Amino acid sequence: MNRSVRSATAWTLSCLLVMVAACAPRDPGTDAAQDMPETRTLSEQEVVDLLVGSCIQATRGCNAANYIERATAAMAAGAEFRIVSADDLPDDWMAVGTAAVGGGGAWEHVIERTQEQGLELVEGTNARSVELLADHMGVEFNAVLRLESAGATVSALLLAAEMDLPLVDACLSVRARPEIQQQIPWLVGIPSTPSALVTRWGDQVVIEGVDDYRAEDLARGVAVSSGGGAAIAMNPMTGAEVKRGTIKGAVTEAIEFGRTVREAREQGNDPIAALIELTGGYKLFQGIVTKSDQRGDRGFSWTDAELAGVGEFEGHTYEIFVKNENIVSWLDGELDAISPDYIFNLDPETGEAITGGGLGGYPMGMEVVMVGVPGHAEWLTPEGIDLIGPRHFGFDFDYVPIAELQAGRPSFN
Repeated sequence: MNRSVRSATAWTLSCLLVMVAACAPRDPGTDAAQDMPETRTLSEQEVVDLLVGSCIQATRGCNAANYIERATAAMAAGAEFRIVSADDLPDDWMAVGTAAVGGGGAWEHVIERTQEQGLELVEGTNARSVELLADHMGVEFNAVLRLESAGATVSALLLAAEMDLPLVDACLSVRARPEIQQQIPWLVGIPSTPSALVTRWGDQVVIEGVDDYRAEDLARGVAVSSGGGAAIAMNPMTGAEVKRGTIKGAVTEAIEFGRTVREAREQGNDPIAALIELTGGYKLFQGIVTKSDQRGDRGFSWTDAELAGVGEFEGHTYEIFVKNENIVSWLDGELDAISPDYIFNLDPETGEAITGGGLGGYPMGMEVVMVGVPGHAEWLTPEGIDLIGPRHFGFDFDYVPIAELQAGRPSFN
């Protein structure tokens, strides 16, 4: 594992803030090992559980099987996936996150033209974006951050293994979220920029944003004009910033989610009930998808879905508003769950996230269980609610905690 290589300016400033003796060069034979935090190598089963659990965390449909195939293939080729506690990161280490930014409403004429031009697609765009950002900043990264759940998790795992770096046991949002600024660092004053994007054809873009809202605008513009997606490296953070700008333990939580539904199935138990017991959540609804109006626009996938109840919910309806992820839901027209609380859409047999239907989609005729879980405390502040609550998405009502909404709804048991 490489030690942090900071720019000359940053090193000089750090020396001014500590004792001269602490800034003196260290003997690598005596002190270097003390700088290395303890890491843990994940087993293959933990990796599988992590990717299943991360899809549950995502608050949308998610294809864990695809991510598992990519990760286990890398392990078969010799990759090791290590995690490190956020609290154990040295304060002067540098961490970075990688993911894809994109969604619906891509410029189809760009796809058609590039095909006619015969432009070749490039591989390894996530790693290329990190290299571009490192070169731009003049730093070397020491750890990888998970920016959000779902696909960003496997991207972070694979990048960390490729760079021989640990993945931090934390996340910038835990859930998947539609917009770049909807993350904990922005709430505590840590910007996502500078960031670096690499498109599928190898174009390179560096963003030095005015703020995270403009970073979102600019990155989304690159994605929409690049066939619907681009790899992004963002949120370069020191170890000290990671400690205050992430939700700690999010990777371990995902492993626990995946393990819980798997073990429940193996024991012949209800995986949904096991997950609800683990999370302190609520079974919101179970029904068949009867409506799924989906459209792509401005780099996002928007869906209005409706379920017709089955079993104890027969005769009732459930509606969900989706902007990439599940944002608000209604039972028989009454508010039932609202972001920043988490709304999971799960397979009733496996307890895993549903698949199919595209980003945020609900395949027609599919049976789905809706589960609501209280948001992490980091989200449930006035600032967090403003950032990812209902008024941000254009609704004219305020956030109500899921516990209050569930206390006032009819009993179906």
